[in-house]
Amino acid sequence: MADAYIFDAIRTPRGKGRRGGALSGIVPVDLQKTLIDALFERISLEPAAIDDFILGCVTQVGEQGGNVAKVAALHAGLPANVPGMTVNRYCSSGLDACNYAAMKILSGQDEVVLAGGVESMSRVPILSDQASFYETADFVPMGLAADLIASLDGISREECDAYAVQSQHRAAAAQENGAFSNSLIGVHNPLTGDTVIEDECVRGSVSAEKLATFDPLFEQIAGQGFEDAFKTEFPALKEMTYVHHVGNSPGIVDGASLVLVGSAAVAKKHGLKPRAKIRAMSNVSENELLALTGGIAAANDVLAKAGMAATDVDLIEFNEAFASTSIKFIRDTAWDMDQVNVNGGAIALGHAMGATGATLVGTVLDELERRNLATGLVAVSGAAGIGTATIIERV
Repeated sequence: MADAYIFDAIRTPRGKGRRGGALSGIVPVDLQKTLIDALFERISLEPAAIDDFILGCVTQVGEQGGNVAKVAALHAGLPANVPGMTVNRYCSSGLDACNYAAMKILSGQDEVVLAGGVESMSRVPILSDQASFYETADFVPMGLAADLIASLDGISREECDAYAVQSQHRAAAAQENGAFSNSLIGVHNPLTGDTVIEDECVRGSVSAEKLATFDPLFEQIAGQGFEDAFKTEFPALKEMTYVHHVGNSPGIVDGASLVLVGSAAVAKKHGLKPRAKIRAMSNVSENELLALTGGIAAANDVLAKAGMAATDVDLIEFNEAFASTSIKFIRDTAWDMDQVNVNGGAIALGHAMGATGATLVGTVLDELERRNLATGLVAVSGAAGIGTATIIERV
């Protein structure tokens, strides 16, 4: 069987997803153009060599509508014969884009595929596509699902706040030590004339005492029929606890990511040096009311698909879809905190929904190289129980 190789993985910084955020003056296709231009500067490859372009994007409307992958390809000057496809599997979209690229290679196609994601949440706010799914209790708002997980698993507010502080401290240390520098591509801001070179949301000085002053966000939403649905579905649930707030939830940000995937034949043809290969992939879906446990199930499933044990994986990037979900991941898997999100996660760095999954591919690959380790796993929970996971192995 053919192998699918990763030749490079890069990303933009993440800017606050609101007016005045570091990237809010930049349209989504320009975020991708910045990465495409940078990629061709880093790798000796002509644009004519690209066979396809696959992007994850969740809110596909306005500046992110109309197949933003194809629009970005044209905007960046890729040849007209590059098709372009935009995928939406909620927050796992960027990782699924990478997996779809790998599937083309694994099916025997000798291609070079750009894959990644983009989400400009300041310019195209979440739910601006007017999706109707919140009209039924079968589709649970993500923060409320995180509170449900905390309630069922006995995860306290104090544990969630401690986890959030750790994420912030790790991300701040990673920034200071240059852990992100290999993959991080600066973005020129035409409004200010500056170049954005760092993730904007990291707060290394945050403390548990400060987080303890924040009010819970999702208790009022629960009264809209959700709490009754939870108690019907989970008879053991006696009382909901509301532990999530802005400080232990993933930040809303703007950002983009890009991964170059291809076959051994195209590597030889174009003189490309693989950094890793994609060993296994998984898509699952769990209980739609729990909503955020899919990434945990996908991580276990991808191990089984690869015929691997947890001890065969050195580092894990699990998207921090709220603190309780991340704590549950550690409780329910065989990995410990020294292996998971070692440079912080979305609570500190932010979560640009369609871009995050592909961003984490670069994050884990860079850290494997820094530590001279071999194998990494990326897992992301999407809405409604969806989960995607990927195992990569350095070559």
